[in-house]
Amino acid sequence: MNDRVGNDRSGHGLSGAPADGAQPQGVEGRQQWLSVLARADVDQLEKKWSQIDDRPAFSPLRPAEVGLVMVRGRMGGTGRPFNMGEMTVTRCSVRADTGAIGHGYVAGRSRRHAELAAMFDALLQDPQRQARLMADVIAPLAGAAGRQRAERAQKVAGSRVDFFTMVRGED
Repeated sequence: MNDRVGNDRSGHGLSGAPADGAQPQGVEGRQQWLSVLARADVDQLEKKWSQIDDRPAFSPLRPAEVGLVMVRGRMGGTGRPFNMGEMTVTRCSVRADTGAIGHGYVAGRSRRHAELAAMFDALLQDPQRQARLMADVIAPLAGAAGRQRAERAQKVAGSRVDFFTMVRGED
């Protein structure tokens, strides 16, 4: 199973929406928006949160807490798995007064980021809100992340060195 974010095998891009513009469905759609929320800048999430007029009340099921997870890797993506080390993660679970339960897992120690991700996750599960939130929150955040990735790639490409072997003679 490929757990990398941005994987387009499902026909979904990082925007959290399928490539054809339809709304995400089921587990894959939720994975996409959770990924965007977890990687978003907390200040951008806070700004988007303040722009929502009809927010329901939320109660914590699992208040934001910081912990560690073991990060595993594979050499070349196909080798045997090995433990790389531990990473700090913050998680949070909330219940909206509508009954929806939202979860947020983010890298680092930002409790507020985990809370915002959980609250947006709960709101995105509401079919009446989902299309608007996908257009107003998830798509812009994913677009900003894509632009940041492209800028970093462009900076790195300027210092890229291609190594090659030149064969001399008929030996």
